[in-house]
Amino acid sequence: MNLKALFAEHLSKNLPYIDSFHPFFNEALARMLIVGGKHFRAQLLLTVVSCKKNQMLDVALDAALALEFIHTYSLIHDDLPAMDNADLRRGEQTLHKRYDETTAILVGDALNTEAFLVLSKLKVKDSIKVALIQTLAYNAGLNGMVLGQAIDCYFENKKLNLEELKFLHTHKTGRLIAASLKMASLLCELEEKKCSLLYEFGLKIGLVFQINDDIIDYTMDETQLGKPSKNDVNKNSFVNLLGLEGAKTAKEKLLNECKEDLRSIDKDIAPSLLELIQIYL
Repeated sequence: MNLKALFAEHLSKNLPYIDSFHPFFNEALARMLIVGGKHFRAQLLLTVVSCKKNQMLDVALDAALALEFIHTYSLIHDDLPAMDNADLRRGEQTLHKRYDETTAILVGDALNTEAFLVLSKLKVKDSIKVALIQTLAYNAGLNGMVLGQAIDCYFENKKLNLEELKFLHTHKTGRLIAASLKMASLLCELEEKKCSLLYEFGLKIGLVFQINDDIIDYTMDETQLGKPSKNDVNKNSFVNLLGLEGAKTAKEKLLNECKEDLRSIDKDIAPSLLELIQIYL
């Protein structure tokens, strides 16, 4: 079984669930998790662990689960009326449309906190457990994704320069992708220098991922995407700043840098990570 299928199976067996008399909260908790998605961050983590310390794969599946909970919470909140006010996500109605805004907010809150509960229960040394929790909290929170989202929302309809745009998306997108590689490094107990290099590589890949997403948003329609397209018209995107061809050029340049970086960081994991990058980027 490939890693994507392995993770999808693990996710389906470990959907969050709570006993109560609420008529649909468990259904809402699971909905955005079961409708699919790339599971790119989870796959990055699992790929490194499978290459460097395969015996840790069962533990890594739960760490990847925590990552997916955080990523999905961020999408649910990103779609809320106060932010993007989106009707579709992953080809399905967004939670605030299918249920109500209160449910969407609380499902996001639940997935956010559940992620750290999952990490707290991992069967690893306490030092590794604490480092994993710190890594996810740092990159998903104030120092990463939350700050990026705050800047993205505040500067809608206000044009940023290229360095500011990179700062925005390094935080909003790049840090969680980089966290997936750092968490894998921690599980494998790689030396500190390699751990740092993989994290920096992840930040670059995060920018490539965002440029690619901006290009896709500009060139595909809603049916192909499973979510609203041309949705970045008022936002600070790489296509809006550089033009379509400029964004494509920037993506290829950065992607080539990433490939060179990866080959020098670790020859064991380079082929598998490059294959994954080739599929999604």
